[in-house]
Amino acid sequence: MKDKQPVYIIGAGVSGLIAAYELEQAGHSPVILEQSESVGGRVKTLDEKGFPLDLGFQVLLSAYPLAKQYLDMDALELRKLESGALIYADGKSYRIGDPLRNLGVLIPTMLADIGSISDKLKILKLNQRLKNKSIAEIFETPESTTLEYLQDFGFSSKIIARFFKPFFAGIFLEPELRTSSRMFEFVYRMFGEGYATIPKAGIGAISEQLKTKLKNTEFRFNTEVKTVTSNHISLNSGEQLDHNGVILASNAASLVLGQEIPNIDWKSCMCIYFEVDQTNIPKETIALVSDAGKYSNNLYAYKDLKTGKKILSVTVLEYSEVSKDELIESVVAEVKQYTGAQRVNYIQHYDIVQALPDIHDLKMTMELDKTQVMESVYLAGDAQLNGSLNAAMEAGRIAAQALLSNS
Repeated sequence: MKDKQPVYIIGAGVSGLIAAYELEQAGHSPVILEQSESVGGRVKTLDEKGFPLDLGFQVLLSAYPLAKQYLDMDALELRKLESGALIYADGKSYRIGDPLRNLGVLIPTMLADIGSISDKLKILKLNQRLKNKSIAEIFETPESTTLEYLQDFGFSSKIIARFFKPFFAGIFLEPELRTSSRMFEFVYRMFGEGYATIPKAGIGAISEQLKTKLKNTEFRFNTEVKTVTSNHISLNSGEQLDHNGVILASNAASLVLGQEIPNIDWKSCMCIYFEVDQTNIPKETIALVSDAGKYSNNLYAYKDLKTGKKILSVTVLEYSEVSKDELIESVVAEVKQYTGAQRVNYIQHYDIVQALPDIHDLKMTMELDKTQVMESVYLAGDAQLNGSLNAAMEAGRIAAQALLSNS
């Protein structure tokens, strides 16, 4: 590596922030180049019409190993979501949950018309199987699709359609459950070990907290990178930067010259926010629409702390064949139909084109040398491992360690 030139990180998302933290611990003062005006990437909370809105409905799984390592969970003031869901199906709603965590949902769960008694006993069996399976073993298991996994486990088509598909479609951002069974097992285990949570100030508080941990990192916002070589970074402004190492935590395939990097396919979604007068969704509970032919997948209602108003987020997965106005009109009708809301006022929507990487051969971690793409250039980002916040952190950590090992 070259002396007296800074180490650069391209992208101020979670992976880039973790990479910067690891470099600081080793004595470096990295420079982060970020094309937007703030940190966070996809993990961001935006101010819209006086409401703090997350860039898509997102949760932090409290059992993520690296979240526990890098984040001050208490400082985030996490809202803990209920273990379970409210399921809308065929004109009725069913509340299900984990009776070991909330005894009050035992009878509703047993009576819920989402599957047979055998299905519900199989859920207990699945819980036990994954409780006894280490994370390392999960990512070493041969892959199938999540749908194939559930069918092979013996679950009926009814419980797959009414519970697993709407619930995990909202996590995987695809309704057919073609996502790797490794991801299903990992996420399912994380739900079993901990809780889905949301920081009091919004999901962006995670990124902001990571930023505050950086004491010797320079941020250059509104700075767009054009190309990267083993010696230089070229900016769209025409400026050229000599570097002492680069970690690419964003758009690697379009930036690197002299090295072929496969393009990443992405899953997309739209998140629409409304102000509503009321809903039938229990507090801190995710609602799922299992009926076919509907745009709404999952709904989450909460009280905005600043205004005291009730906000509803609706996540939509398939919407390419309809205009934005038609989509919002249809979703408003679905909100009224399912939740009992009478006043539904549109606030904002986010069309998130690159919401999750659509990848296979998922990994928990990787060898240091696997992250290097050319001399002094390394890859980070969750697309290197699996589509999760934990993977974003691990990829940032590994890229930083790889760069340091070659210094």
